[in-house]
Amino acid sequence: MKKAGIIRCQQTEDMCPGTTDFVFSIQGKGAFEETGPVEIAGFLSCGGCPGKRAVSRAGLMVDRGVEIIFLASCISRGNPMGFPCPHFETIREAITAKHGNRVRIIDWTH
Repeated sequence: MKKAGIIRCQQTEDMCPGTTDFVFSIQGKGAFEETGPVEIAGFLSCGGCPGKRAVSRAGLMVDRGVEIIFLASCISRGNPMGFPCPHFETIREAITAKHGNRVRIIDWTH
């Protein structure tokens, strides 16, 4: 089973416990259909707007054996608030530039 990490929006932490991310990761649903079931080895926030800490946090997870980084749907799709992160593309590009040769990056979770 592959090890995965999830980076989520810090602003949604008080309204979303991440339950769907964990259930989908175990069942291989949503974006996890691409990978099959995974072991969640890290579940961190972006660090708050504009998401600069997401790059170093992704690196921490990769250093601990994470093979796939999922950018949670709260960042890319705006779940559950209906407001996608305006910094999503920048965050994704920065993580890819720094760690893309060591980890696969998937843009959503559910």
